[in-house]
Amino acid sequence: MVQITFDQLHEWLTLFFWPFVRILAFLSATPIWNQHGVPRQVSIVLGALLAMVIAPTLPPMPDTPIFSVAALGILIQEILIGVAMGMVMRVTIAVVQAAGEFIGLQMGLAFATFFTPGVGNSMVLSRIFQMITLLMFLALNGHLMTLEILANSFQTLPIGGPRVDSSAGELIAYWGSEIFTSGVLLALPLIVSLLIINLTLGVLNRASPQLSIFSIGFPMTLTTGLVLMMTLMPDLLRFLEIVFSDSLNTMQEVVQRLAGG
Repeated sequence: MVQITFDQLHEWLTLFFWPFVRILAFLSATPIWNQHGVPRQVSIVLGALLAMVIAPTLPPMPDTPIFSVAALGILIQEILIGVAMGMVMRVTIAVVQAAGEFIGLQMGLAFATFFTPGVGNSMVLSRIFQMITLLMFLALNGHLMTLEILANSFQTLPIGGPRVDSSAGELIAYWGSEIFTSGVLLALPLIVSLLIINLTLGVLNRASPQLSIFSIGFPMTLTTGLVLMMTLMPDLLRFLEIVFSDSLNTMQEVVQRLAGG
């Protein structure tokens, strides 16, 4: 008869629990596996499967009882590491969402919004850009690269290791500025073109007050915006490849900063 002692059971539970906490925090912070249409149970099961796959390759676990004060500190540290890595990917998706917001405002589509649970009102163009970005990210195997970085983080940042370095917060904050810089760069051709059209319509309104600008302004800006978006789409993949590459490099650098490197 096979007998399992309490020490063996605790060792198996520790080997599974600590990586599960970091993985689940990472999945919860990333918009890739944290879509509002995906049930929470799916994310939990995925995190448990990844933890079971990664567990045999991990360094020795800390000899700390799970139900103790010391374990609370390790728990908080693992959650912070997972959330810090996930925030990098969240900023990556927010770049194209910001570009969709900028373009929608210039095209006069500020009223074209819909309600999403957990997000609230979002513009249609922003939602479309987000879905295109997620599909391209999956097509380029970006999800496999992020999982590889997550698995390698257990070697660079062992569970229960030294305290994490707070300088990684500065890097994450700096990466957050990409929402505005890259978002504006992506939307800049449409913003400039539509701004010229709006200025032209303003001059026409001053030169000929009897001309109904509102009746021709909105159809003109909307049609021009759609044509420019069709022209922009073939170059969207090259732009996203650069953003994806920078985000993966930033994620690796965040792990190095957290380790004090």
